[in-house]
Amino acid sequence: MSNVFYRKLGHALPKIVRAKGVYLYDEHGKRYLDACGGAMVTSIGHGVEQIAEAMATQAKKVAYVNGTAFTNEPVEALAAALAAKAPPGVDLAYFLCSGSEAVEASLKLARQYHVERGDSARTHIIARTPGYHGNTLLALSASARPHYKAVYAPWLLDVAMIDAPYPYRAGPLGEAAPAMTGEALEQAIQRIGAERVAAFIAEPIGGSSTGASVPPPGHYARIREICDRYGVLFIADEVLTGAGRTGKFFALEHFKDRMGQPIAPDIITLGKGLNGGYAPLSALIAKRTIVQTLERGKFGGLVHAQTYSHHPVAAAAALAVLGYIEQHQLVERAASTGLALLKAIRSGLSGPGASSIVGDVRGIGMLAAVELVADVKTKRPFPRSAKLAETLVATAREQGLVLWPNVGHADGVNGDLVLIAPPLTISNEETGELVGLLGAAVEATVAALPRNAREDTHERTHAG
Repeated sequence: MSNVFYRKLGHALPKIVRAKGVYLYDEHGKRYLDACGGAMVTSIGHGVEQIAEAMATQAKKVAYVNGTAFTNEPVEALAAALAAKAPPGVDLAYFLCSGSEAVEASLKLARQYHVERGDSARTHIIARTPGYHGNTLLALSASARPHYKAVYAPWLLDVAMIDAPYPYRAGPLGEAAPAMTGEALEQAIQRIGAERVAAFIAEPIGGSSTGASVPPPGHYARIREICDRYGVLFIADEVLTGAGRTGKFFALEHFKDRMGQPIAPDIITLGKGLNGGYAPLSALIAKRTIVQTLERGKFGGLVHAQTYSHHPVAAAAALAVLGYIEQHQLVERAASTGLALLKAIRSGLSGPGASSIVGDVRGIGMLAAVELVADVKTKRPFPRSAKLAETLVATAREQGLVLWPNVGHADGVNGDLVLIAPPLTISNEETGELVGLLGAAVEATVAALPRNAREDTHERTHAG
């Protein structure tokens, strides 16, 4: 009889009392291998004492000051550290508490920037489907999650959606499809009217919504050219992919412009791995030229205020996490170990049961996904009623493995995948354990499938 209003209702949750490295331990002593870092958050592993010590040290000195009245040492140092990693000119950091908040503030920043320039007709946002950017109302508006949005539809903005680059489901045109080349963005801008579009927001590499899908090499060079041509701000949502998860500090670093130079978005959002789960913290990093426009404008700053922005203890935690990442070369390790992880997952899911429903195993760095389908040849998804991803995640948890599910990516309703994003510190032995548990969970899920689960999808597809 808990007094906690849980995020998921109707069933009891295990109570975790201890965590170390890649493992969680509940009150009964059961051990779980955290193969998704909670929610793709735990970048450096659980229980790193030097992070806790850095937070305690800062809390003893200065725990909180209001960001409108004072600055503080950890915030200044963290902003400088992020500016050094970001593309040239993208060097002013604004700190918040969650990825949703960072996206919300970024979209507001884009709007205010255009207003301060006298370009107030720019009210439209373009985003991608599948895609996810958060649960605050503006961030949710820009997300392609029908099952999240249904209740709140009357309160949400109408955001223009274009197809996300999704190689596994790119269709007969493959890399020539508008979503893959970037032409879908230009088509949407022309349809809306360039003078009315404020910003385009995208995850540089797919997060949970497309399961670690990687666009073609020239994709973002084209995106940057289109945004420049029409005066649209490009927001790179790196909340999930940033801070080394993909084997580069920023996922956008995997792509170059036509001259082989880094691609600079106008705004970057960070969260999750930036703080490693040790404190609620997110950031937006903006081009200095954008912020200078606000400084000269009517309001003298961003019209967006939150009590816990620019928090000293949270910033101290992130500084310590970044230091740990650099000390142990975890970005480079994610690139090399990620290749071994992906190979091991593919090998571990080659059994007769798993191979009958595993449509694709893909990934980059320490971010991998397994897409599950009713027919591996046609890529036909299971019906949503089968709740395959949820069943697999529950089965895996019973066996001591934590995975992250996603649904609806195939057609907006149907589609099942699980995301695998362990701490960047995972060892070869722990990777072997992860793959063994994953294979067993998939085989058990297949064995428990109702006999008509695949036929239901087939019949509905043909009836439709």
